[in-house]
Amino acid sequence: MAADDFIGVYPQALPAATCQALVERFGASCGRRPGRVGGGLLPELKDSEDLAISGPAEWRDAEALLNQAVFAGLLEYLRRYPHALVAPLMLHVHGPDGVPRRLTPERLQAMDDAALAPLVETAFRPGPINLQRYAADRGGYPYWHCELYPRDRSAETLHRHLLWTLYLNDGFEGGETEFLYQQRRITPRTGTLLLAPAAFTHTHRGNRPRGGDKFIATSWVLFQRAEQLFGAH
Repeated sequence: MAADDFIGVYPQALPAATCQALVERFGASCGRRPGRVGGGLLPELKDSEDLAISGPAEWRDAEALLNQAVFAGLLEYLRRYPHALVAPLMLHVHGPDGVPRRLTPERLQAMDDAALAPLVETAFRPGPINLQRYAADRGGYPYWHCELYPRDRSAETLHRHLLWTLYLNDGFEGGETEFLYQQRRITPRTGTLLLAPAAFTHTHRGNRPRGGDKFIATSWVLFQRAEQLFGAH
């Protein structure tokens, strides 16, 4: 991981056998659809086959496994970049004497998983997960894009804080996730998790896989909505 590019790469976030099972289930599903972008079905910008797995009962186990893997990576990411949690929200934690104290980067980094996890769950929530296939020598997401845009009145897309991708296979050339301003390409490796900020600073694209199909799971870490964080009023 580079010192200051805010891109986290976590190998072996998911076992290879689990990744292979997800690829096989994807192939057997009748719910696959052409991939869409914010503007709709535009294959010149994104050429993929997508499957939304958040919601259907038959995919709840897979969704839980993926969210668990991402959450473990998120805890590690926040220890590396604690201001991802500290800067947006003025959270408090209870000290050994029971007195609440403002959360600082130093206090966050000293917490074990059991102490940090409830804070993370207070601030963030998982987004809906897509499984995606990019066909060999054709598929890709060549459009330089970020993950924030004012799509709908509920502003869900503006709640995205971090993007994540979990690579479900390798064995092909290319297919990197390429970040524009960081001048960095992340090579897909089975079971590896990628975390990065969702804003324009981390404008990125998905390069075309050569010699084999590319499979990923992808979503976002979202802020909890204001009514959850601060109450209805």
